[in-house]
Amino acid sequence: MPHAAIVGLGKSGIGAARLLKVQGWDVWISDRTTSPFLEHLQTKLEAEGIPVRLGHTIQPDPAELDRLVVSPGVPWDLEPIEKARSLGIETLGEMELAWRSLQSWPWVGITGTNGKTTTTALVAAMFQAAGLNAPSCGNIGNAATELAYQVVTQGGRPLDWVIAEVSSYQIESSDTLAPEIGIWTTFTPDHLSRHYTLDNYYAIKASLLGRSRYQVFNGDDPYLRAHAPTQFADACWTSVQGKEYLVANPDRGTYLDNGWVFHGQTPIVQAADLRMVGRHNQQNLLMAAAAACLAGIDPEAIAQAVRTFPGVPHRLEHICTWRGIDFINDSKATNYDAAEVGLAAVAAPAILIAGGDPKAGDDEGWMRQIHAKAAAVLLIGDAAPAFAQRLAETGYTNTEIVETMDRAVRRAAELAPQVGARVVLLSPACASFDQYRSFEQRGDHFRQLCLEQFQD
Repeated sequence: MPHAAIVGLGKSGIGAARLLKVQGWDVWISDRTTSPFLEHLQTKLEAEGIPVRLGHTIQPDPAELDRLVVSPGVPWDLEPIEKARSLGIETLGEMELAWRSLQSWPWVGITGTNGKTTTTALVAAMFQAAGLNAPSCGNIGNAATELAYQVVTQGGRPLDWVIAEVSSYQIESSDTLAPEIGIWTTFTPDHLSRHYTLDNYYAIKASLLGRSRYQVFNGDDPYLRAHAPTQFADACWTSVQGKEYLVANPDRGTYLDNGWVFHGQTPIVQAADLRMVGRHNQQNLLMAAAAACLAGIDPEAIAQAVRTFPGVPHRLEHICTWRGIDFINDSKATNYDAAEVGLAAVAAPAILIAGGDPKAGDDEGWMRQIHAKAAAVLLIGDAAPAFAQRLAETGYTNTEIVETMDRAVRRAAELAPQVGARVVLLSPACASFDQYRSFEQRGDHFRQLCLEQFQD
C-alpha cells in the first residue's frame, strides 16, 4: 500500500486525506499547531482511520513516504516541503490532487486578487440555472478534494462542469491543472510575504490562464490591461465602460451598453437585475456572463440566474437595519484593495470596523476612501496600533482602538447616531488569523453580534 502525508489540517487537507484513503493509500495528516478545535478534528478523523499528528513538523523520508500533499495555507517553499521534492517524494497541492480525480469533466477556474468568490458563485448559478450539475469548490464552499471525494464515494448524477475558485497558493502547487475556461478577475499587490515579488505573483496567476483553453479577463483592471494582452491575444475581455473600451477582440468581448450586458452583439441581461451594489460587482457579472456564453449557456438561463442571485456571504452582506443604520459584513475584504472597493460601495457617512492580521501592500487608495467616506474608524486585532498611526499620519484622527469585535459592534452602535452614520461596515483590510480561524468565522461573529443586539 502506498503511503501519503497531508500537511495542514484544514478543509482541503481533510478532503485530501479522505480522497486518498478511499483510493487505497495509507494516509495521515500533520499540522504544526494545536488547539481544542483541532483536537476535536483529530478525534473525528482517527475514528475514520486517518491518524492526525498535531504540533508536528513533518520530516520527509522516501523510505516511509511516497506522496506529500500540501494544503493551500502551507508555504510551497517551506523547508520540509522543499526537502521532500529534493528527495524525489511526489509533492503536490490539494487542488492538483482534486484535478487528477476530476479532470474528466471541464472546469471553469477563477483566479485574481479580488472578486473571485462573487464571480465563482455567479458562474455556478448561471450553469446551474441551465440545468447543469456544476458545483462550486475551492476557496468557496467545498474544498476541491472534498468534491472529488464525494464524486468517488457517493456516485449519483455525473458532473457536467466543475466551477473552482483557485488562489495563487493553489496554482503554484498544481502543475497540470488546466481549466476549459480560465477567468482572471483583478490583479493588485497581495500575498507578497508568500510570493516575494509582484512579477512572481503575476507569473503564478498567468500560468493557470496559460493552461486554460479559453481565457476571460477584466479589461478595466489597470495592471491586466497593461500586461496581459500580448500574452493572451485571443482572450475574451470585459468592460463596464462599453464596447469601445475592450482591450481586444470586441466581437468576442462582454461589456455594458445602456444598462445591458452584451456578449458580442447579443444582449444577455440588464445589469440592474443583479442585487449587489458597486461597480466592481457589475464587472464580476460581466466576467461570469462571458464564461457562461463561452460554455454555450442560453442567455435566458444566465438572466434567470442573475435575477435570483442572493449575493455572497461576507462580501458586502447586508445583515440588518437598526434605527435606519445598515450593518454590512465585508469580512472577505482581507487586503487594502478589497477594503477600498467595499468602502466605496456603501453609502456615506459610514463607520468602518477594520484590522486583524496585517498584510503588506499599498494602502494609499484605501486611505483616500476612508477620508472620503468614513465618519469614524474602529480598529481591532493586531493591526490596530499600526493602522491608527498610519491614519494619523494622513491627517485622519477620528479613530479608536477597540481591540475586539464585541467592543467594535457596541461602540459602532453608540457612535452611529452621534455622527449621522448611515452604515456600519466591517471591512477589515486584513487576514483574520490573529483572532479567528478564517474570515468566515470573523464574519459569522459579526453577524451573530448584530442580530443579537440590533433588531428593529
